[in-house]
Amino acid sequence: MTCTDSDDTGLLAPGWADSPAARATGDTAWLQALLDAEAALTRAQSALGLAPAGAASAVTRAADAGRFEVRSVAERARKGGNPVIPLVGDLTEAVGDEYGPYVHRGATSQDIMDTAAMLVAARTLDLILGDLDRTAEALARLATGHRDTAMPGRTLTQHAVPTTFGLKAAGWRSLVLDARDRVRTVRSSLPVQLGGAAGTLAAFRAYGASDPTALSAAYAGELGLRAPDLPWHTLRTPVADIAGCLAFTAGALGKVAVDVLTLSRTEIAEVAEGGGGGSSSMPHKSNPVRSTLIASAARRAPHLAATLYASLAAEDERPAGAWHAEWEPLRDLLRLAGGAARDAVELAAGLQVRTGAMREHLDLTQGSIVSERLSAELAPALGRARAKELLTRLAAEGRPLSRAPELADVDLDPTHYTGFAGPLTDHALERR
Repeated sequence: MTCTDSDDTGLLAPGWADSPAARATGDTAWLQALLDAEAALTRAQSALGLAPAGAASAVTRAADAGRFEVRSVAERARKGGNPVIPLVGDLTEAVGDEYGPYVHRGATSQDIMDTAAMLVAARTLDLILGDLDRTAEALARLATGHRDTAMPGRTLTQHAVPTTFGLKAAGWRSLVLDARDRVRTVRSSLPVQLGGAAGTLAAFRAYGASDPTALSAAYAGELGLRAPDLPWHTLRTPVADIAGCLAFTAGALGKVAVDVLTLSRTEIAEVAEGGGGGSSSMPHKSNPVRSTLIASAARRAPHLAATLYASLAAEDERPAGAWHAEWEPLRDLLRLAGGAARDAVELAAGLQVRTGAMREHLDLTQGSIVSERLSAELAPALGRARAKELLTRLAAEGRPLSRAPELADVDLDPTHYTGFAGPLTDHALERR
């Protein structure tokens, strides 16, 4: 059987399959973004008197991805190295003889490809922002509801001192808000690309343009993007910025995921995903699938970002290979981060917190989890060295601290030693 769908369905990518980000970055969505860029360029020139109003209307009407065969464009892109070249021919033919000459007039393929990439990124980042906000809201509810729920704090895999689940959830939320703020900043900065053959806008001047700034501004206004200070064919800051914010987003969500993966282990079971996934062979299992997929995205994202950062080294006025190398990793990053953000909403909203297990685990070390506090309380009477020696010996013997005569009158309740976890949680939740 052969596949006739031009879009990647995500068979091997359950993390982003059927997500809003997948639909916003599919082949058809990219084709539409290319067409949107072409139509906007004609409209911008028309608004400045460089093309007739009829041309703007004709190109805009023709710029509908449903009129074009995605697979055919993709196959013919091999000849020129990018899909803009065959698409311009198809669009010109669709517009017709009268206004066809105004299609792509003055532009180069990279102008359209880069602008389309910014459009796809903008549309996908808008989706991601919505999911990050929803995730932050769900985590705020967890932090508020479990402000004083004591649990073991763990450092280097071992019990350290008590903390609260509220503080942990507030920390997760803080990372999610950090990601949201970075995505917002990048989203608002995404520019159109307009430079012509070598970044001088020479053809536009030949066609009558007198103010390159006005032309870029009109183009940007048509698309809801920013007008750049300069053509950025080899000045790849916009792509690098997208790479950075998406890699950070995947990593921030990955932190939440790996904590849930650890705490949902059978022998810990302090949390559980609300709707865990089943196993193909073990009916008793309820796997933390959402966390697994988010963690997978967090591991892949940095390598994709590295490719985009490598493309900063772009030679000449327009490079061979550098901008071509960006298309797939950019799409993959948008999909991974978009899928992870989608899954994070479900994870945070449905997370089950098992307070009984948390309380039980506080007692696993038979009081040693509060040894830091005991050292501080015993030091005035015994001296710091003797207090530490006593507590180290009791821990090594495995004796419950409650049975040690030296500690008969000391408060050993670990829920009473969570420091400023509550106020810290409150402070973190003030952030909007």
